[in-house]
Formats: sequence, structure tokens, C-alpha cells
Amino acid sequence: MDAATSTVNGPSIAEEQAELIDEFAFFDDWMQRYEYLIDLGRKLPAFPEEYRRDEFKLKGCQSQVWFVGEKRDGRLVFHAISDAAIVSGIIALLLRIYSGRTPAEIVATEPDFIAAIGLDAHLSPTRKNGLGAMLKAIRGRAQAELDAAA
Repeated sequence: MDAATSTVNGPSIAEEQAELIDEFAFFDDWMQRYEYLIDLGRKLPAFPEEYRRDEFKLKGCQSQVWFVGEKRDGRLVFHAISDAAIVSGIIALLLRIYSGRTPAEIVATEPDFIAAIGLDAHLSPTRKNGLGAMLKAIRGRAQAELDAAA
């Protein structure tokens, strides 16, 4: 199954990215987009308390980000939370795209939605670093699963 194929769990990664791009296109300016991003972050599922430890803190983020991935039925499910509102929104976007996917789908899919919605151009350098660290963690975990299976 490639990244453009719908999964049993819903839309494919490509479909999910297209939906996000459409959602962000609805807003007229970046203040509205930031508000939407913050709202998405507020709707993140509760983060398991047992993972709120230093060993699960993501390095490379200015704000505190706790991140963990687990394999379930051949798919990677990610949990993450931040103490910063906009970063939590970015987490929500990344989890929407990548959580619940197979390692092969994750590795095969570039995060095209980031540039398409203009997020990369509207983040501070430190938030861009954090976004990069989160993507690296997600893709790194997926690649590690593929390497272990080879």
C-alpha cells in the first residue's frame, strides 16, 4: 500500500494533507490561522502521564515537548504534548498526518502541507527548529521500525 492509498483507518496521508491545505486556505490571514492552530492544539488527546518524564522530552524544541511513539498492529501511533499553544497546534497537525500510519507510509511521505499552508514562512526560527525536531523524531522512529524488520 503506498502513501496515496486510503487506509482502513480513514483518509490516506495524501488526502489528509489536501484536507489540511483546504482548511487553512479558508482563513484570510495568519492571525486567523494561528488561532485555528492554537484551537487544534487545545483539542489534542490527553497525554499519558507516565510519559511526562525527561526521557520523553524532545531535544531541539525551545518549548517543552514530550513525544512518544508506539507500534500497534503494524502502525505507529504517536502521542505528544507541549507547554506552548502554537507548538501544541503544530503537534496536532503532525499527529493528524502521521499517527496511525505504517512505517513505510511515514517514510515515503514528505510533509508537503507545511509549505503549502505557508507554515514554514510564518514560524519563528526556534519554532521551525522544533518542527524539524518533531518531524525527525516521527520519521526516525518509522525508519527504525523498517530497519528492524529488514
